[in-house]
Amino acid sequence: MVDLSPVVGEFVGTFVLIVLGNGVVAGSLLNRSKAQNAGWISITAGWGLAVFAGVAVSAALGDPDGHLNPAFTLASVMMTGNPMRLMTYIPAQVLGALCGAIAVWMQYKPHWALTEDADAKFACFGTAPAVYKPVWNFFSEVLGTFVLVLVATALFSKRVAPAGVAAGLGPVLVGALVWGIGLSLGGTTGYAINPARDFGPRMAHSLLPIAGKGSSGWRYAWIPILGPMVGAALAAGAIRALSMS
Repeated sequence: MVDLSPVVGEFVGTFVLIVLGNGVVAGSLLNRSKAQNAGWISITAGWGLAVFAGVAVSAALGDPDGHLNPAFTLASVMMTGNPMRLMTYIPAQVLGALCGAIAVWMQYKPHWALTEDADAKFACFGTAPAVYKPVWNFFSEVLGTFVLVLVATALFSKRVAPAGVAAGLGPVLVGALVWGIGLSLGGTTGYAINPARDFGPRMAHSLLPIAGKGSSGWRYAWIPILGPMVGAALAAGAIRALSMS
């Protein structure tokens, strides 16, 4: 019998990631929310905690990887083999992100009509650059994901933790890393650093009857999809070249 636990873990973990991550954005941006204007620190902290929660849930469901991110899955395949993960994990991640975005829309249902700013409403789903410069926006996503994969690998390296990371600490470390990336590198593009995190919610924005919504920004969408994949591939190559383990 095929063990579906990893696929279920990737789906549910990514669902939780988006519910809490996009949820903190919606709470900060939508009118009449009690968290309105909470600011960038609140958003980055919320995303860090969302990653922690999603990875913890995926592990509890029997998923030993907890990628929740096609870029991580690609890097894993490049470093360890097992290309089947590309065909099983990635669809589960995208579907989990889509469902998570729908749940956020339902959670804040009365607030969409109260918010006039279409860009603010879109920001509760997908990412967009602060300054539209495609080459540099692409570089931002490559760099952010490169750092994510490189440092996450280092955190679990036997040279850093010879006896292994303490039970339950892994999700906390990865969440803290994502918080740091958001604080340091996220101001340019909104740090998707995860194709599923952007693509699934962007599809939800396109499909849902959101009051007063504007464009779903598909002209930009290739950047938060391809940029993280390139960044992850470069990080995997660097990790192998430097024998980081």
